[in-house]
Amino acid sequence: MAIVDGVHRLTYLQLHEMACLIADQLCKRGILPGDRVAMLLQNSPQAVALIYGTWLAGAVVAPLNPQARGHEVCTLTEHSGARLLVYEPAYRDIGVITGQDLLDGTATVPIADLTSGVYSAERTPAAPDADDLAMLLYTSGTTGRPKAVMLSHGNISANVAGIISYLGLTHADRVLSVLPFNYSYGSSVLHTHLAVGATIVLEKNMVFPHAIAETMVRERITGFPGVPSTFALLLSRVDLATMQLDSLRYVTQAGAAMPTALVDKLRNALPETSIFIMYGQTEATARLSYVPPNRLRDKPGSAGIAVPGVEIEIRDEQRRTLKPYATGDVWARGPNVMQGYWHDEAATRAVLVDDWLKTGDIGYLDEEGFLFLVGRRSDIIKTGAHRVHPGEIEEVIAGLPGVSEAAVTGIDDELLGQTIAAWVVPEPGCDISVEEVKARCRDMLASYKIPKHVHIVATLPRTTSGKLRRIELSSLKPTTSTKEVH
Repeated sequence: MAIVDGVHRLTYLQLHEMACLIADQLCKRGILPGDRVAMLLQNSPQAVALIYGTWLAGAVVAPLNPQARGHEVCTLTEHSGARLLVYEPAYRDIGVITGQDLLDGTATVPIADLTSGVYSAERTPAAPDADDLAMLLYTSGTTGRPKAVMLSHGNISANVAGIISYLGLTHADRVLSVLPFNYSYGSSVLHTHLAVGATIVLEKNMVFPHAIAETMVRERITGFPGVPSTFALLLSRVDLATMQLDSLRYVTQAGAAMPTALVDKLRNALPETSIFIMYGQTEATARLSYVPPNRLRDKPGSAGIAVPGVEIEIRDEQRRTLKPYATGDVWARGPNVMQGYWHDEAATRAVLVDDWLKTGDIGYLDEEGFLFLVGRRSDIIKTGAHRVHPGEIEEVIAGLPGVSEAAVTGIDDELLGQTIAAWVVPEPGCDISVEEVKARCRDMLASYKIPKHVHIVATLPRTTSGKLRRIELSSLKPTTSTKEVH
């Protein structure tokens, strides 16, 4: 069995036939090798088939976040240059994305139109070259400055091989995936498990943690991937020790740093399960390092050793390699490192130098080559499984009449890792309410991008050159009109 989605089950033969049918339908709609096909679908067997069907047609898939609002989808679709946008009719802003004035030059089609019918002939496409572009993964969804990571077939194959190796995946594995395919982690789980003939059991989200645990028991799940908030929620709502989880061979964690205390709780709840703490980036397809489960005790807080095929170095600002325990920029090299950012040569040059990727993280290596991260140069907010660029939210808030400027950052949260907070400066004489700010964000942004905390302040902290000092935001004294929304 390839895919289990509730009562729906798809064998590998059925998945292959559906992918071939989609490839045929794409070709009939004029999709040529190298064309981009944007995907706006929840995790489903049809979404899996669309990804592989797009590759069978020689095209490039661009998975978009189905939680994004219509104007965000249109911006990213236009940025990708997609000739076709495939959607599910249940998408809430369907009227926006199908408007020809917003998607000029891009055809839109519901997924059902690509999966109806029967594929009768055998499709034997030419195997793609390793350097052929396979996927565009968006890292931030910023309306003004979208950034799409270009992943080749070789990048994905290298990532798949490395992860299969250290996880020891086989056809007997059954993974429960709650991670969306439009993120590198969810995409990686999909490809690694299908590559070995394993079964992927799909769940849409973690809204009902006990139901997730019951699915693990019912489906005899052997693997469960998640971000820190996934495990925090599961451990807080479910007594895992009372569940029949003898089949659970491993769990994997990535997406953000996992507190040592939470790791210990997970180990105590699942004493017979191997726990893999991992670190990676979309720019590296998914994975850069992992902590072998037998080293969790003696390497607390570590991001682990490099995955097979990857090299990691710590460098100073002059790009000189540093000795063990010296803190500096984390650089990585391997066949899983992206080709660059789509249509953004400047951003590409800033992070790719002589085949090495500057991750933007700061850390050090110990004498055994275990990586320890101590900070992040980027301002990206990691909330749950999502990555949010503060500039996008700031831009939306700044568009509210009466707002002079706005600043957004992440604040520590035990469950989500970070929650979003906004500081808003009104124009002189204007009285901006917290609810007005929230209402605008609800109208313009996906739900996970809406600030949980909103503060009205008189000014923002800046350097002498005028740059925003985000680190000082939390120490600002609010005006009398400040409110907080939970």
